[in-house]
Amino acid sequence: MPELAAYAVDDGCSRGRAIAEPRPKARSEFQRDRDRIVHSTAFRRLEYKTQVFVNHEGDLFRTRLTHSIEVAQIARSVARTLRLNDDLAEAISLAHDLGHTPFGHAGQDALNECMQGQGGFEHNLQSLRIVDRLEERYGAFDGLNLMFETREGILKHCSPARARELGDLGRRFLDNRQPSLEAQICNLADEIAYNNHDVDDGLRSGVLTLEQLQGISLFARHAAEVDAEFPRIAGRRRVHETIRRMIDAQVTDLLAESGRRIAEAAPETLGDVHASPPLIGFSAGMDAENRELKSFLREHLYRHFEVLRMTAKARRVIHDLFGAFVSDPRLLPPQYQAMAAAGTLERATADYIAGMTDRYSMKEHRRLFAVSEF
Repeated sequence: MPELAAYAVDDGCSRGRAIAEPRPKARSEFQRDRDRIVHSTAFRRLEYKTQVFVNHEGDLFRTRLTHSIEVAQIARSVARTLRLNDDLAEAISLAHDLGHTPFGHAGQDALNECMQGQGGFEHNLQSLRIVDRLEERYGAFDGLNLMFETREGILKHCSPARARELGDLGRRFLDNRQPSLEAQICNLADEIAYNNHDVDDGLRSGVLTLEQLQGISLFARHAAEVDAEFPRIAGRRRVHETIRRMIDAQVTDLLAESGRRIAEAAPETLGDVHASPPLIGFSAGMDAENRELKSFLREHLYRHFEVLRMTAKARRVIHDLFGAFVSDPRLLPPQYQAMAAAGTLERATADYIAGMTDRYSMKEHRRLFAVSEF
């Protein structure tokens, strides 16, 4: 492993854990964070949470779990090449979607609507809530007691009001300071993974067509390269080869542009990174191609009538469940009734629903609303 850059995060310059623990014997602090995340209940549940297509629609579509693993692979490779802490990048990547509701963004939007009177719902904050409070695995503390920098990297967005509530962890949002380069890498690795793999899943589902994608420069350019090199290639192999090259081109661009920015800013410490503008990013040309691809996916995949039918059903399930539990808290499992008594009924209900998988939420909905379930 290459020696870490002076401005990378390492155990020695970390702000540590909220509750002090003895140092791990055979791994780094950030390896310990990664391992705790992988063994968490919330991480296992990601296997049955929607990325775009509801989990039961097909076994080969991405889930939140496979997406998180793909993000971690990209982030770790980029971090290592830039001599940054790849263990930290991996930990943040694996944890970044822990707070996602069932049914992807449709579920999050519905739960946010339900929680408007209680400050709303946002999956980044819910991910932090899971690792800080909701996981129940250790005798000495609630949550996973992760390192400060891992928690900071999970928190991608935060309103000023919420930032003030979070104390030191939210301070950077008030002071307009940047997180670590490792956290910045995870944000871009997330974008690379979901854009390219939504193309793959969209084609597999039949919602997108190759003819449509020929109008998108990032796809068309690499598809032409594949056809020139492998004139007899076809079907899924052609799609996979094209998307593989799209990902490689974006990662290569990210490394080159980020290296240029780092050299220009010449940070000497982690503090310099916090005080600098974002140092991890795409070139102007690649950024424009990515925006074109995202706009295409928004119009032709996320707003496709078949996807909208799935999301409309998902929103109805979330609203129905929330309304039922808030109207009669006795319907909640005892653990969440206790949480409601200690806090607020709405937040306990949101915690319960956000922790559900797609199939479990549908099962709960049938239990509460389907006469045939008596």
